[in-house]
Amino acid sequence: MCGNRCSAASWTPPRKRRRRASHPPGPAPRSRDPGGPYPAAAQHVLPRGNTPGKDVVTSATPRSRVAIVTGGIGGIGSEICMRLAGAGRQVIAVDLATRGERIETFREQIAPLQGAIRFEPCDVSDFKACGGLVEHIERSLGRVDILVNAAGITRDTSLRKMDPQQWHELMRVNLDGVFNMCRHVVEGMTTHGFGRIVNLSSVNGQTGQFGQTNYSAAKAGVHGFSMALARETARKGITVNTVSPGYCDTPMVAAVPQEIRQRIIADIPVGRLGTPADIARAVVFLTADDASYITGANLPVNGGYFMSF
Repeated sequence: MCGNRCSAASWTPPRKRRRRASHPPGPAPRSRDPGGPYPAAAQHVLPRGNTPGKDVVTSATPRSRVAIVTGGIGGIGSEICMRLAGAGRQVIAVDLATRGERIETFREQIAPLQGAIRFEPCDVSDFKACGGLVEHIERSLGRVDILVNAAGITRDTSLRKMDPQQWHELMRVNLDGVFNMCRHVVEGMTTHGFGRIVNLSSVNGQTGQFGQTNYSAAKAGVHGFSMALARETARKGITVNTVSPGYCDTPMVAAVPQEIRQRIIADIPVGRLGTPADIARAVVFLTADDASYITGANLPVNGGYFMSF
């Protein structure tokens, strides 16, 4: 017996064991996110949900991702639609059917994109109408992968002059609309194990603004809602984030008196108003397939107007 001391002559090396291949030959295992009923395409390895080191093979391509953009024919919304289409998404622009002239202009804008974007009418403040819209899209295109809630209105006045109608009209669109759409898409996203939700908040939801108690409350609520939903869906392959635009060169800001608009620009460190493209680029980034480790975040796009961490 040698106890803890053995001579070198008595030691023999252990036998080498043959390693087996970690995966047997044959087809790759099926993914919960096989790309739905879309045309077959070259396979890509994508992260599975938010679990490090657990990648799966999926046949989904960028074009097979279906994106809904509410407020889709507005200044920022239409730019988001076109940028998502440029990134290879199939886009459904959602807005009110009553905006006939704007709808025609929008259709002319998207004509060169050869069917990558289509318009669907819906009032996002109507819960049942949102359900019908999502059901229609899922039936015709198979699923909804991306939701961008960009619909919004203003009803500006100081609180001392604000009536209940001005408060409730804005809340029904800016906050209830986010709930209505998210509520109807989240089940399908959970089933397929993939989803990207981006809700547009606002710098005024962070700072407050005179004459906008309703708007500021709704936009702050949008981010609170998004953080809570992000926690509920994080292990389902679904991310939920907000983008908070600053003052942008849109018809809504153009309606502000020139003197006030110049004061706003003077307070923006980069020295200019934002553009719809500035906002759309942030949305495209957060809705990418590989943006799976960012959830519950707010991405401010405001030219430095409000800085925090």
